[in-house]
Amino acid sequence: MKLKEAKFTTDFINEIKAMYAVDLKETSSLEQFIALGHLIKRYDADNWTRTSKSYRKNDDKQVYYFSIEFLPGRLLQSNLLNLDILDTVSSGLKNLGLDFEKICEAEPDPGLGNGGLGRLAACYMDSMASLGMAGNGNGIRYRYGLFKQVFMNGYQVELPDDWLRNGNVWEVRRENRACLVRFGGHVWLQEQEDGALRPVYDHTDDVLAVPYDIGMAGYHNDVTNTLRLWSAELPPSADQTYYSQQQRDNIDDITKVLYPDDSNAEGRSLRLRQEYFFSSAGMQSIVRHYFLDHTSLKYFAQKVAVHINDTHPTLVIPELMRILLDEYDCSWDTAWQITAATMSYTNHTIMQEALEKWPIDMFKGLLPRIYQIVEEIDRRYRVEKTPIFGDNVVDRTAPLGDGQVRMAYLAVIGSHSVNGVAPLHTELLKKDVLADLYRIYPEKFNNKTNGIADRRWLELANRPLTKLIDHKIGTDWHSNPKQLQTLSAFENDTEFLHQLAEVKAINKQKLADYVQEKMNITLNTSAIFDVQIKRLHAYKRQLLHALEIIREYLDIKDHPKKDVTPRVHIFGAKAAPSYHYAKSVIKVINALADLVNNDPTIGDKLKVVFIPNYGVSLGELIIPAADISEQISTASKEASGTSNMKLMTNGALSLATMDGANIDIVKAAGAENEYTFGLTADDVYGYYHRGDYRARTFYDDNPELQRIVGSLIDNMIPGITTEGHEIYDSLLQYNDEYFVLADYAAYVAKQEKISHDFNDVEAWQKRSLANIAASGTFSADYAVARYAEDIWQVPYNRILK
Repeated sequence: MKLKEAKFTTDFINEIKAMYAVDLKETSSLEQFIALGHLIKRYDADNWTRTSKSYRKNDDKQVYYFSIEFLPGRLLQSNLLNLDILDTVSSGLKNLGLDFEKICEAEPDPGLGNGGLGRLAACYMDSMASLGMAGNGNGIRYRYGLFKQVFMNGYQVELPDDWLRNGNVWEVRRENRACLVRFGGHVWLQEQEDGALRPVYDHTDDVLAVPYDIGMAGYHNDVTNTLRLWSAELPPSADQTYYSQQQRDNIDDITKVLYPDDSNAEGRSLRLRQEYFFSSAGMQSIVRHYFLDHTSLKYFAQKVAVHINDTHPTLVIPELMRILLDEYDCSWDTAWQITAATMSYTNHTIMQEALEKWPIDMFKGLLPRIYQIVEEIDRRYRVEKTPIFGDNVVDRTAPLGDGQVRMAYLAVIGSHSVNGVAPLHTELLKKDVLADLYRIYPEKFNNKTNGIADRRWLELANRPLTKLIDHKIGTDWHSNPKQLQTLSAFENDTEFLHQLAEVKAINKQKLADYVQEKMNITLNTSAIFDVQIKRLHAYKRQLLHALEIIREYLDIKDHPKKDVTPRVHIFGAKAAPSYHYAKSVIKVINALADLVNNDPTIGDKLKVVFIPNYGVSLGELIIPAADISEQISTASKEASGTSNMKLMTNGALSLATMDGANIDIVKAAGAENEYTFGLTADDVYGYYHRGDYRARTFYDDNPELQRIVGSLIDNMIPGITTEGHEIYDSLLQYNDEYFVLADYAAYVAKQEKISHDFNDVEAWQKRSLANIAASGTFSADYAVARYAEDIWQVPYNRILK
């Protein structure tokens, strides 16, 4: 859109007066943000309305991306950038005497996700709109986010993340499009006069699902798509004017918090209610929207694509079947044909505990009609496949088995496409995790490597680097990120490499200022900034990183006069509230930080910083400052990763196992520009197959490792008596499930090489440049385009080659 600065400043002052009835100088940064948000939303309103009308007028096929998480981050600057008014607005606010950055920081980080899954969904929403694709998001409007993480005496403490305290300026409540979702009660099939069977519901617990829509603006193309988030509310009732507090609480709980504690039956039941709630509301809304312009279900799968982002929304499959069977009198075969042709599924994990399973008794009691449908899917699957593949294979892959409803299997059986998110991950799905289903449905399986929204992770998060790149190669790469490859031509341009180093120094100082202000820790910005930011899980091996810190600390203590390359180790991660082991690792890292940072003999040679409450906004601060990107998961465990791509885009070099998309990053940037180490997936599976991994052998053969692991229990690190023993036992008594000790020596060797290589500034910047230049291939624009062409069959505006 075209917007003159004078018009903007006038509009903004009027917005302030209309909302608060005071002069601009009397408002707070939060009030300024809220007024600005409302104004920008109004600027975008014509685009949003026009986009929706255009899709309907052209009868475009629509994609509905179902995800239990969306992690969009702060939307103000993203919307300004995509609407092409960022410079106008920031300049206008500055001329009014306002602090644009302070206004941006007043925006709360939407608490709608936990990590990579939710951020991927948000990146894909950005790319769908930017490609002019008719793409819609469908999720839950959580009243509170996952949790606000604080550290008390080094322990993670979870506080409510009240991100909606002041409302959400970007959302529009659409009560007239609410849906009714039924839980519990009794359901039976009653024969009608025509012989058909119709379900009859009795004593159900009904919930009103109210949609809140958020506009997702495309990049410089006047397209605005919709992210629809559902809120659970009390349903209207003709015969009941009073609800008990318990009834109110039961409904409020559904959309109260992301990922309720599932360590008990009550928590698991609540999570299942959440999953059905947004799956049912979303599917009802989709069918209702389809019939605004169509009179027959004949073309449903040609006009609607429903994508299941991991197993959480799998209930869209039986829910669409329920709608088609019960409300539109479809035959089973017709309903199943439409459903399978409509649905596609992305698997995001090979971890068995993440392949959701629900106890049949719980599922049946909570969702009786849906269970009847799943039971019939299971029966027909067995009848069709047993004569071909035999009882054993079918028993292992059927939706119902071992007293459980197996969601991943239901997702594969009820979809026409199943994809992994990196080539290695997809191969492991075929060979191991879903091997029997791959044997039955080989044509369904395909790979779609993840991608990131470069516009946010480079243009917004790293403006100094963006400005430098624009000066060197122009701005076409903003719409076609693969053009970053042209930067390779400057690998021997000494001045340009020096400018890259200056940009990194600016970003490191910005992070150092934040850490000084928030944590009172002074960072040496000439040190290596060694970064590991991701969910805290044993397979991601923050523990291996911690062992390296102990090694570095002991080395400095043993050789105080030794010339060392200074290091700052930076962590950002939340552990699930019920994940005791992960919380113990957090405590150990924080205790280690206290030891290292307060030891006067260490000085600036080594620092450890665990920044609390990691999220998108902190990522935008940390990632541009990183020199090293730690991607050290046990090979075969990380499906893809996206933090690896964000860090690469900002010029960090990867210290990585050959796992997930690390393999693709190494291939794209060149092995000589990364630091790879450790067991391969084949090595790990070899250990599994032979059953001959002995952690103690690696321990016994390495005196340095003995000393480092021993420091967990010898009181060298104060305050970890319990946690240290727990981790020590996990490595030696319980045989090191994630091969930390097996990879230790190779990891250390690469860390030592990094310390050596970092001192050659020009060579280091060449390698950094190689990563930036190769990163465009991991743009979410290309990933979404591949989904559109191969899976969804939806049109989009082609990316210029």
